Amino acid sequence: MNTQRKTRTEDTHHVVVLGAGYAGMAAAVQLAARTGKRRDAVRVTVVNARERFTERMRLHMVAAGQPLDAMSIPEMLEGTGARFTRGWVTAVDAGARTVRIDDERVLSYDTLVYALGGVADTSAVPGADDHAYTLSSAEDAQLLAGRLESLGREGGHGTVVVVGTGLTGIESAAEIAERYPRLDVVLLGGEEPGATMNDRAAAHVRAALDRLGVRVRGGADVVKVLAGSVEPADGESIAADAVLWTGGTRVAPLAAAAGLDVDERGRIVTDRALRSVSHPEVYAVGDAAAIRQGYGVLHGTCQGGMPTGVHAALSIDRVLRGKEPKPFRFGYYHTPVSLGRGDAVVQFTRPDDSPRRICLVGAVAVRYKETVTASPWPTYGRMKKMPASGAFWPRGGRFTRIRGDN
Repeated sequence: MNTQRKTRTEDTHHVVVLGAGYAGMAAAVQLAARTGKRRDAVRVTVVNARERFTERMRLHMVAAGQPLDAMSIPEMLEGTGARFTRGWVTAVDAGARTVRIDDERVLSYDTLVYALGGVADTSAVPGADDHAYTLSSAEDAQLLAGRLESLGREGGHGTVVVVGTGLTGIESAAEIAERYPRLDVVLLGGEEPGATMNDRAAAHVRAALDRLGVRVRGGADVVKVLAGSVEPADGESIAADAVLWTGGTRVAPLAAAAGLDVDERGRIVTDRALRSVSHPEVYAVGDAAAIRQGYGVLHGTCQGGMPTGVHAALSIDRVLRGKEPKPFRFGYYHTPVSLGRGDAVVQFTRPDDSPRRICLVGAVAVRYKETVTASPWPTYGRMKKMPASGAFWPRGGRFTRIRGDN
């Protein structure tokens, strides 16, 4: 077994970022930009299983056969001083402050940013792990794309069941139905689609799904997935040529196994500065963290994930400069939902994510959504070139400055 130990002087502080999703990349780019002039004192290493960045919020488009731009993580890190290491994180030893990669290499760290994110939770319902497709990765989305394409070659007939009536389920059902109009697409879950929106936005979601021919069954929790069907709690089995599971997420057990304090879902419990309450040299961001605000725990979205990564970077920078980090504060602003390529809904929200009276629908919502949820690459690029006084991320169609003296 090859072991990679620290190759630094005793005065160099090594920050390792695990995961290069929305939150991890924000943390890595922001921290590297802020410490770039102190490379002899601070070194940043990013660990990710793939070199290509995964746009999780666009994987439903991949599943429907639409190619996305290839975005290289190493290329984005060029010029920042951050190093990229490709590999799967197989263990974390919080006591020894080491990370094991591919069961072959060991990286030591002084500060760790844990941003490994989550995947679709197929463990809670029998058969889901064996028989359902997910959108946990680009590879998963491509597998579903291949299945849908084969159904199309067979005459376009067949039934696709999308389990989960949340935002991912809605977007996936609409995208598939629009791309394959001869397929019978069924969307089912415990709530009606758009249940968290105001009346106008929810009505538009339902009308769009109906226009696309999606059969909706709310109040129908799935209790079993079989090779060719799903079984809702009401007992009426639904035949399925493909099942897409979007009903909830789970995180890897690595954090719990490392001895970090986690919540009932395995997410790292953080203090107000996003540090682990049990191991303050570990910062947790994005889906991997149980980050409490006044209105509750943040739920996993790009909208919230990138700010957590930025704040972790600013907090680490403050600590390295002998200052105390400040509390993380975040309020939701909107919920953009695509309904195929030519329709969308944008529900504006209060900071606690409850719906406001204002929403956008139709073509104007499409333009708004494509503006604010465009590839994060321009945002990361701005972070690389940012002045020492602040950081940026998109909010409501504009870039909000976060003061550097955080």
